[in-house]
Order: sequence, then structure tokens, then C-alpha cells
Amino acid sequence: MKVLIYLLLLLSVNFLVTAADAPSVKPTTKESQKTTPISAKLWLERLSYSLKTLNFNTSFVVVKNNHAEPYHWFNGRDENDLELEIFATLNGPRHDFLRKGNVVSYIEPEVAPYSVESEKIRGPIPAILSGDISTIENGYEFISVGRSRVLGRVAQLIRIVSKEQDRFGYWLWLDQESGLLLKLAIISLKGQLLEQIQFTHLDITDSLADTLIQLKQADLPPIIEVPNINQEPELTWQVSWLPTGFKQIKANRHSMSSTNQPVEFILFSDGLVDVSVYVSASKEKQRVAEFVMDGATVVLNQVVNGFEISVVGKIPSNTAKTIANSIGIRATP
Repeated sequence: MKVLIYLLLLLSVNFLVTAADAPSVKPTTKESQKTTPISAKLWLERLSYSLKTLNFNTSFVVVKNNHAEPYHWFNGRDENDLELEIFATLNGPRHDFLRKGNVVSYIEPEVAPYSVESEKIRGPIPAILSGDISTIENGYEFISVGRSRVLGRVAQLIRIVSKEQDRFGYWLWLDQESGLLLKLAIISLKGQLLEQIQFTHLDITDSLADTLIQLKQADLPPIIEVPNINQEPELTWQVSWLPTGFKQIKANRHSMSSTNQPVEFILFSDGLVDVSVYVSASKEKQRVAEFVMDGATVVLNQVVNGFEISVVGKIPSNTAKTIANSIGIRATP
């Protein structure tokens, strides 16, 4: 495994590419690929189209903090246009994420299997890549850089760059022939590699993989009910500042499993990045902010006026601190 991590880290520094024309949005002849350039946004739209229409299975490794976590990914669509998808970890305790249409099931250690109604799996691959990329244009620019070579294939490098200095950049290498993802890197504001997804093989087939056929025939775990936005609690605090494009996705009150301490929670997202904010009462009056980085994910924790505030997400530490400092008690009518 150490040898694998070393080789992957060597690949991560190979960011120099040669500028060249890109192919058309849909697969074309080799001659047209040489002469028809397309924009970065069209490349990302082609990626979304491929993720929703092609049958493929692939393996990839998430590399961060000198640690590599391998996954297997199956994706396909049957003759009735039912989308099927599986993410499975390959090392350690079993973590499987299954999707059949708009039902996503989670199989994890020490937790009873369950399902939720959702069209996307919240896994290592950003869900927006198979969605409408135009929904994040307010906060990001899309830049086509040029060609490179990944996994023995010609790849187009596309950068997703924040318009403000409050988010990380995403670099995507897309297969020129199929439009599928071959490599993804999260880059800091100073150009430092924080986290990387490196694909190790890619098989595209005309029919569903046997594993997806088994998923299609399987009975999924029961669906748990998730309160809709109108049923969410009115929290006693509010976040006054967020980067452009971030919106509240959900909020709730629950108890921390480790301490049984009540905590209030809000999940925000700009479509590409999720940020979680937690607020709970603390026995301490004040504590300065503490930061922990896990690859591209920052965990900020501080105590202000007897309340413990935590911010978690793939954002710069300065952005997390600004969000935390903007939290205040909600004014009563």
C-alpha cells in the first residue's frame, strides 16, 4: 500500500498539460475531434450526460494525508431507464452506498441498513457532476486548460475555480473518448494539492454489470422518513454570512451519540460543496478557534459566549472562521 500511495502522489504533481483543441460534446470521429473545440462548460455537460447514460464500472482511490482509500463504482441504466449505482469501499469495515432510481441505501458498520428518498448518493464523487452544472455558475468559473494523459487515455483538463477567495478549486481530467471522469484534484488557494481521486481502471459496457442486475432484483432496506423543510425546527441562532451561492439544505436538533449532548445543526450547500454547522451549549465561556484539516475538509471548533460552534466542510479555514464568527442569536419578534 505504501508503494501505491507513493506512485499516486507522484501522479498528483504532474499538472503540466499541453494546450490543444477539444472534441465535440458527443463522441465523434477522430478527425472531428482534432478540429472542433468545445468550452469547459460543454465538457462538464458531456460528463453529466455520460454519467447518466453509460454503463460502466471503475475503481478509484481517494488520496489524502498520505493515506489511500480504494473504492469500486458501478453505474448503469436498464432498458426501462432505471438508474442503478453502487459505491463500495474495498478496505476495512464494509461501507456500501446503493441507488435504485430515487432510493439510496446505506450499509455501514454498527448501523442498521436504511434507505432514503434521493436522486443522488452523497459519496466521494461530487453529485453535481451528474447534475445541472449551470446551477453553480454564480460562484465558479469553468476553464478548459488542455490535454493530458491519465490511465493510458487522452484526457481533457477542466478547472472549476471559485470567483472569490473563499473556496477551493477543483481540477477534473475527463476521458476524451467517453467524457467520463478519470481523475479529480482539490487545490488550495495557494495551488497546493489537498485531496485527489485517482481512477485505476475504467470499463464501459453495452449492458448492465452483473452486480447492478443483482441490485435491480434486490429488496432495499426500509426507507426512513426525513422531515421536509416546513417541518424543520426554528433554531435559536442564525448564520449571517455565507459564500455566494450557499443555501440551507436542512436543519434539525439531535443528540451527539458520543456525549448525548443536545446540538442544533444546519447543512448548507452551493451545489458542489457542503458545509455543516453545529451549535450546542458549553460549560466553557470562551475558547479560541481550533482547526483540524483532513485533506480538503476543515473542522473548526470554538466557544463563544457559552456556546460551542463547529463548522465542517471542504472550505478554507479562513472561510470556516468567517462563517463561525457570523453566527448570532436570532432576534425574537
